[in-house]
Amino acid sequence: MFFDRERELGKLLRLVSAEPNLITFVYGPINSGKTALMAEFVKRLSDEYVVFYINLRGRFVNSYEDFMKVLFSVREGSSKELLAELLKSGLAYGGIPVPEKLFKKLMEEETEDAFLFLEGYFEKLRGRGKRPVLILDELQVIGDLRIDGPLIYRLFNFFVHLTKETHLSHVFVVTSDSLFIERVYSEAMLQGRADYFLVDDFDRETALAFLKSVGLKDDEAEIVWDHFGGKPVYLAEAPKHRDELKEWCRGELEDKVSWLVFSLNSLKKSKPELFKGILELFDKFRESEAAGCDELSDSILWAVKNNLLFLNPRKRLLRPQGRLELLAIRKVLGVV
Repeated sequence: MFFDRERELGKLLRLVSAEPNLITFVYGPINSGKTALMAEFVKRLSDEYVVFYINLRGRFVNSYEDFMKVLFSVREGSSKELLAELLKSGLAYGGIPVPEKLFKKLMEEETEDAFLFLEGYFEKLRGRGKRPVLILDELQVIGDLRIDGPLIYRLFNFFVHLTKETHLSHVFVVTSDSLFIERVYSEAMLQGRADYFLVDDFDRETALAFLKSVGLKDDEAEIVWDHFGGKPVYLAEAPKHRDELKEWCRGELEDKVSWLVFSLNSLKKSKPELFKGILELFDKFRESEAAGCDELSDSILWAVKNNLLFLNPRKRLLRPQGRLELLAIRKVLGVV
Protein backbone atom coordinates (compact mmCIF):
# COMPACT_ATOMS: atom_id res chain seq x y z
CA MET A 1 0.00 0.00 0.00
CA PHE A 2 1.35 3.42 -0.96
CA PHE A 3 -0.09 6.54 0.66
CA ASP A 4 1.29 9.98 1.48
CA ARG A 5 5.01 9.24 1.52
CA GLU A 6 5.99 12.48 -0.18
CA ARG A 7 8.58 13.38 2.45
CA GLU A 8 10.35 10.04 2.08
CA LEU A 9 10.09 10.15 -1.72
CA GLY A 10 11.55 13.64 -1.78
CA LYS A 11 14.58 12.48 0.22
CA LEU A 12 15.14 9.48 -2.05
CA LEU A 13 14.86 11.55 -5.22
CA ARG A 14 17.28 14.14 -3.86
CA LEU A 15 19.66 11.34 -2.93
CA VAL A 16 19.84 9.87 -6.46
CA SER A 17 20.14 13.31 -8.04
CA ALA A 18 23.62 13.55 -6.52
CA GLU A 19 26.68 11.47 -7.35
CA PRO A 20 26.66 7.94 -5.85
CA ASN A 21 28.79 7.91 -2.73
CA LEU A 22 27.21 5.67 -0.05
CA ILE A 23 25.28 2.41 0.11
CA THR A 24 21.77 3.20 1.35
CA PHE A 25 20.17 0.65 3.69
CA VAL A 26 16.38 1.08 3.70
CA TYR A 27 15.01 -0.49 6.89
CA GLY A 28 12.03 -0.40 9.23
CA PRO A 29 9.46 -2.55 11.05
CA ILE A 30 7.79 -5.42 9.20
CA ASN A 31 5.01 -4.38 6.81
CA SER A 32 5.78 -0.67 7.17
CA GLY A 33 5.60 -0.08 3.41
CA LYS A 34 9.27 -0.21 2.38
CA THR A 35 8.71 -2.17 -0.83
CA ALA A 36 5.70 -0.04 -1.79
CA LEU A 37 7.76 3.10 -1.22
CA MET A 38 10.64 1.84 -3.36
CA ALA A 39 8.24 0.82 -6.14
CA GLU A 40 6.75 4.32 -6.17
CA PHE A 41 10.25 5.80 -6.07
CA VAL A 42 11.18 3.82 -9.19
CA LYS A 43 8.05 5.07 -11.00
CA ARG A 44 9.01 8.67 -10.35
CA LEU A 45 12.55 8.45 -11.69
CA SER A 46 13.19 10.19 -14.99
CA ASP A 47 14.38 8.54 -18.21
CA GLU A 48 18.01 9.25 -17.39
CA TYR A 49 17.96 6.44 -14.81
CA VAL A 50 18.20 2.70 -15.45
CA VAL A 51 16.87 0.73 -12.48
CA PHE A 52 17.68 -2.87 -11.57
CA TYR A 53 15.18 -4.07 -8.95
CA ILE A 54 16.04 -7.49 -7.53
CA ASN A 55 13.64 -8.92 -4.95
CA LEU A 56 14.90 -11.87 -2.90
CA ARG A 57 11.68 -12.16 -0.90
CA GLY A 58 10.50 -15.76 -0.86
CA ARG A 59 13.51 -16.96 -2.87
CA PHE A 60 15.44 -19.99 -1.65
CA VAL A 61 19.10 -19.07 -2.02
CA ASN A 62 21.26 -21.92 -0.72
CA SER A 63 24.19 -21.68 -3.12
CA TYR A 64 26.16 -19.32 -5.32
CA GLU A 65 24.29 -20.71 -8.33
CA ASP A 66 20.95 -19.86 -6.69
CA PHE A 67 22.11 -16.31 -6.05
CA MET A 68 23.35 -15.86 -9.60
CA LYS A 69 19.96 -17.01 -10.90
CA VAL A 70 18.32 -14.29 -8.81
CA LEU A 71 20.86 -11.62 -9.70
CA PHE A 72 20.70 -12.24 -13.45
CA SER A 73 17.80 -12.74 -15.82
CA VAL A 74 18.69 -15.03 -18.73
CA ARG A 75 17.16 -13.61 -21.92
CA GLU A 76 17.16 -14.33 -25.64
CA GLY A 77 19.25 -12.04 -27.81
CA SER A 78 22.79 -10.71 -27.86
CA SER A 79 24.38 -8.50 -25.20
CA LYS A 80 24.08 -5.55 -27.58
CA GLU A 81 20.37 -6.20 -28.18
CA LEU A 82 19.60 -6.60 -24.49
CA LEU A 83 21.49 -3.42 -23.64
CA ALA A 84 19.56 -1.51 -26.32
CA GLU A 85 16.28 -2.85 -24.90
CA LEU A 86 17.29 -1.84 -21.38
CA LEU A 87 18.28 1.65 -22.51
CA LYS A 88 14.84 2.01 -24.05
CA SER A 89 12.79 0.69 -21.12
CA GLY A 90 14.99 1.98 -18.28
CA LEU A 91 13.84 -0.74 -15.88
CA ALA A 92 14.82 -4.34 -15.15
CA TYR A 93 12.68 -6.18 -12.59
CA GLY A 94 13.69 -9.68 -11.63
CA GLY A 95 17.37 -9.60 -12.51
CA ILE A 96 20.02 -8.03 -14.72
CA PRO A 97 19.37 -9.19 -18.32
CA VAL A 98 22.14 -11.30 -19.89
CA PRO A 99 22.29 -13.74 -22.83
CA GLU A 100 22.25 -17.44 -21.93
CA LYS A 101 25.76 -18.05 -23.31
CA LEU A 102 27.22 -15.26 -21.20
CA PHE A 103 25.35 -16.43 -18.10
CA LYS A 104 26.81 -19.94 -18.44
CA LYS A 105 30.29 -18.42 -18.66
CA LEU A 106 29.70 -16.34 -15.53
CA MET A 107 28.54 -19.45 -13.70
CA GLU A 108 31.80 -21.20 -14.51
CA GLU A 109 34.01 -18.36 -13.28
CA GLU A 110 34.82 -17.04 -9.83
CA THR A 111 32.59 -14.57 -8.01
CA GLU A 112 34.86 -11.62 -8.77
CA ASP A 113 34.36 -12.16 -12.52
CA ALA A 114 30.62 -11.67 -12.11
CA PHE A 115 31.32 -8.44 -10.24
CA LEU A 116 33.79 -7.31 -12.92
CA PHE A 117 31.11 -7.99 -15.52
CA LEU A 118 28.59 -5.89 -13.57
CA GLU A 119 31.07 -3.05 -13.24
CA GLY A 120 31.60 -3.07 -17.00
CA TYR A 121 27.81 -3.26 -17.49
CA PHE A 122 27.29 -0.12 -15.42
CA GLU A 123 30.18 1.64 -17.15
CA LYS A 124 28.48 1.06 -20.52
CA LEU A 125 25.26 2.54 -19.16
CA ARG A 126 27.09 5.59 -17.84
CA GLY A 127 28.80 5.92 -21.22
CA ARG A 128 25.35 6.14 -22.81
CA GLY A 129 24.38 8.96 -20.48
CA LYS A 130 22.34 6.77 -18.11
CA ARG A 131 22.50 6.64 -14.30
CA PRO A 132 22.26 3.08 -12.91
CA VAL A 133 20.30 2.38 -9.72
CA LEU A 134 20.61 -1.05 -8.10
CA ILE A 135 17.92 -2.06 -5.57
CA LEU A 136 18.11 -5.35 -3.66
CA ASP A 137 15.06 -6.17 -1.54
CA GLU A 138 15.41 -8.57 1.43
CA LEU A 139 19.13 -9.15 0.84
CA GLN A 140 19.49 -10.70 4.31
CA VAL A 141 18.35 -14.06 2.90
CA ILE A 142 21.93 -14.64 1.71
CA GLY A 143 23.43 -13.64 5.06
CA ASP A 144 24.80 -17.12 5.81
CA LEU A 145 25.78 -18.06 2.25
CA ARG A 146 29.52 -18.73 1.88
CA ILE A 147 31.84 -18.87 -1.13
CA ASP A 148 35.36 -18.99 0.24
CA GLY A 149 33.97 -16.75 3.00
CA PRO A 150 30.59 -15.04 3.46
CA LEU A 151 29.17 -13.83 0.13
CA ILE A 152 27.52 -10.88 1.87
CA TYR A 153 30.92 -9.32 2.61
CA ARG A 154 32.01 -9.66 -1.00
CA LEU A 155 28.79 -7.97 -2.02
CA PHE A 156 29.32 -5.14 0.46
CA ASN A 157 32.84 -4.63 -0.87
CA PHE A 158 31.47 -4.51 -4.39
CA PHE A 159 28.75 -2.06 -3.38
CA VAL A 160 31.36 0.19 -1.79
CA HIS A 161 33.32 -0.01 -5.04
CA LEU A 162 30.22 0.95 -7.08
CA THR A 163 29.32 3.88 -4.84
CA LYS A 164 32.17 5.42 -2.88
CA GLU A 165 35.08 4.43 -5.13
CA THR A 166 33.85 4.56 -8.75
CA HIS A 167 30.55 6.45 -8.27
CA LEU A 168 29.05 4.25 -10.99
CA SER A 169 25.71 3.36 -9.43
CA HIS A 170 23.42 4.12 -6.55
CA VAL A 171 22.86 1.03 -4.39
CA PHE A 172 19.83 0.48 -2.13
CA VAL A 173 19.52 -2.52 0.21
CA VAL A 174 15.97 -2.97 1.56
CA THR A 175 15.25 -5.15 4.60
CA SER A 176 12.76 -5.75 7.42
CA ASP A 177 15.31 -7.76 9.39
CA SER A 178 16.52 -5.43 12.14
CA LEU A 179 19.11 -7.96 13.33
CA PHE A 180 20.61 -7.84 9.84
CA ILE A 181 20.73 -4.05 10.06
CA GLU A 182 22.36 -4.30 13.50
CA ARG A 183 24.97 -6.62 12.04
CA VAL A 184 25.55 -4.25 9.11
CA TYR A 185 25.68 -1.19 11.37
CA SER A 186 28.37 -2.85 13.48
CA GLU A 187 30.58 -3.71 10.49
CA ALA A 188 33.79 -1.69 10.54
CA MET A 189 34.12 -2.04 6.77
CA LEU A 190 30.92 -0.02 6.27
CA GLN A 191 31.67 2.82 8.66
CA GLY A 192 31.55 6.02 6.60
CA ARG A 193 30.46 4.04 3.54
CA ALA A 194 26.78 3.51 4.24
CA ASP A 195 23.69 5.53 5.09
CA TYR A 196 20.50 4.34 6.79
CA PHE A 197 16.99 5.29 5.67
CA LEU A 198 14.17 4.46 8.11
CA VAL A 199 10.70 3.74 6.69
CA ASP A 200 8.38 3.64 9.68
CA ASP A 201 4.69 2.93 10.22
CA PHE A 202 2.38 5.87 9.61
CA ASP A 203 1.80 8.35 12.40
CA ARG A 204 -1.70 8.76 13.80
CA GLU A 205 -2.67 11.69 11.60
CA THR A 206 -1.63 9.94 8.39
CA ALA A 207 -3.21 6.62 9.37
CA LEU A 208 -6.56 8.23 10.17
CA ALA A 209 -6.41 10.28 6.97
CA PHE A 210 -5.92 7.11 4.93
CA LEU A 211 -8.74 5.26 6.68
CA LYS A 212 -11.11 8.15 6.09
CA SER A 213 -10.01 8.37 2.45
CA VAL A 214 -11.20 4.79 1.91
CA GLY A 215 -14.59 5.47 3.44
CA LEU A 216 -14.32 4.71 7.16
CA LYS A 217 -16.09 7.02 9.60
CA ASP A 218 -14.24 8.75 12.43
CA ASP A 219 -15.19 6.20 15.09
CA GLU A 220 -14.34 3.29 12.78
CA ALA A 221 -10.95 4.77 11.97
CA GLU A 222 -10.24 5.19 15.69
CA ILE A 223 -11.03 1.51 16.34
CA VAL A 224 -8.55 0.45 13.67
CA TRP A 225 -5.88 2.84 14.98
CA ASP A 226 -6.38 1.60 18.56
CA HIS A 227 -5.63 -1.97 17.46
CA PHE A 228 -3.08 -1.60 14.67
CA GLY A 229 -1.61 1.87 14.94
CA GLY A 230 -0.14 3.00 11.62
CA LYS A 231 0.75 -0.42 10.20
CA PRO A 232 -0.03 -0.07 6.45
CA VAL A 233 -0.89 -3.73 5.84
CA TYR A 234 -3.72 -3.63 8.40
CA LEU A 235 -4.93 -0.21 7.33
CA ALA A 236 -5.32 -1.53 3.79
CA GLU A 237 -7.25 -4.57 5.05
CA ALA A 238 -9.62 -2.65 7.33
CA PRO A 239 -12.17 -1.55 4.68
CA LYS A 240 -12.72 -5.20 3.70
CA HIS A 241 -13.96 -5.89 7.25
CA ARG A 242 -16.07 -2.80 7.77
CA ASP A 243 -19.26 -4.79 8.42
CA GLU A 244 -17.58 -6.58 11.34
CA LEU A 245 -14.81 -4.16 12.18
CA LYS A 246 -14.68 -4.66 15.97
CA GLU A 247 -14.81 -8.43 15.65
CA TRP A 248 -12.02 -8.43 13.05
CA CYS A 249 -9.79 -6.18 15.17
CA ARG A 250 -10.35 -8.25 18.29
CA GLY A 251 -9.80 -11.47 16.34
CA GLU A 252 -6.43 -10.31 15.01
CA LEU A 253 -5.36 -9.40 18.53
CA GLU A 254 -6.52 -12.72 19.96
CA ASP A 255 -4.63 -14.58 17.23
CA LYS A 256 -1.44 -12.75 18.15
CA VAL A 257 -2.01 -13.33 21.88
CA SER A 258 -2.76 -17.03 21.40
CA TRP A 259 0.39 -17.58 19.32
CA LEU A 260 2.45 -15.79 21.94
CA VAL A 261 0.92 -17.72 24.86
CA PHE A 262 1.56 -21.08 23.17
CA SER A 263 5.14 -20.07 22.28
CA LEU A 264 5.95 -18.86 25.78
CA ASN A 265 4.40 -21.86 27.50
CA SER A 266 6.51 -24.10 25.30
CA LEU A 267 9.64 -22.15 26.27
CA LYS A 268 8.63 -22.32 29.93
CA LYS A 269 9.06 -26.11 29.76
CA SER A 270 12.01 -26.39 27.38
CA LYS A 271 14.04 -23.25 28.17
CA PRO A 272 12.94 -21.81 31.52
CA GLU A 273 15.78 -19.28 31.73
CA LEU A 274 14.92 -17.87 28.31
CA PHE A 275 11.24 -17.81 29.27
CA LYS A 276 12.07 -15.79 32.40
CA GLY A 277 14.24 -13.39 30.41
CA ILE A 278 11.50 -12.78 27.83
CA LEU A 279 8.95 -11.94 30.53
CA GLU A 280 11.42 -9.51 32.10
CA LEU A 281 11.97 -7.96 28.68
CA PHE A 282 8.24 -7.70 27.99
CA ASP A 283 7.71 -6.07 31.37
CA LYS A 284 9.62 -3.04 30.07
CA PHE A 285 6.69 -2.40 27.73
CA ARG A 286 3.98 -2.62 30.37
CA GLU A 287 3.88 1.17 30.66
CA SER A 288 6.24 2.24 27.88
CA GLU A 289 6.32 1.81 24.09
CA ALA A 290 10.12 1.72 23.80
CA ALA A 291 13.18 0.59 25.74
CA GLY A 292 16.91 1.15 25.46
CA CYS A 293 19.13 -1.61 24.11
CA ASP A 294 22.91 -1.64 24.60
CA GLU A 295 23.45 -5.37 24.05
CA LEU A 296 21.63 -8.29 22.45
CA SER A 297 20.51 -10.82 25.04
CA ASP A 298 18.98 -14.18 24.15
CA SER A 299 15.53 -12.85 25.04
CA ILE A 300 15.93 -9.86 22.73
CA LEU A 301 17.17 -12.08 19.91
CA TRP A 302 14.15 -14.36 20.37
CA ALA A 303 11.67 -11.47 20.38
CA VAL A 304 13.21 -9.78 17.33
CA LYS A 305 13.54 -13.01 15.32
CA ASN A 306 9.88 -13.76 16.02
CA ASN A 307 8.84 -10.30 14.80
CA LEU A 308 7.54 -9.13 18.16
CA LEU A 309 10.14 -6.39 18.69
CA PHE A 310 11.89 -4.06 16.28
CA LEU A 311 15.48 -3.03 16.95
CA ASN A 312 16.78 0.33 15.77
CA PRO A 313 20.56 -0.03 16.16
CA ARG A 314 21.25 3.63 15.32
CA LYS A 315 19.26 4.77 18.35
CA ARG A 316 19.95 1.63 20.45
CA LEU A 317 16.20 1.36 20.85
CA LEU A 318 13.76 -1.55 21.08
CA ARG A 319 10.05 -1.29 20.48
CA PRO A 320 7.20 -3.58 19.44
CA GLN A 321 6.94 -4.21 15.69
CA GLY A 322 3.56 -2.49 15.79
CA ARG A 323 0.66 -1.59 18.04
CA LEU A 324 -0.85 -5.06 17.68
CA GLU A 325 2.34 -6.59 19.08
CA LEU A 326 2.41 -4.02 21.90
CA LEU A 327 -1.17 -4.89 22.91
CA ALA A 328 -0.41 -8.62 22.71
CA ILE A 329 2.70 -8.28 24.89
CA ARG A 330 0.77 -6.33 27.53
CA LYS A 331 -2.09 -8.80 27.50
CA VAL A 332 0.19 -11.83 27.76
CA LEU A 333 1.91 -10.40 30.85
CA GLY A 334 -1.32 -11.04 32.72
CA VAL A 335 -1.79 -14.56 31.34
CA VAL A 336 1.47 -16.54 31.48
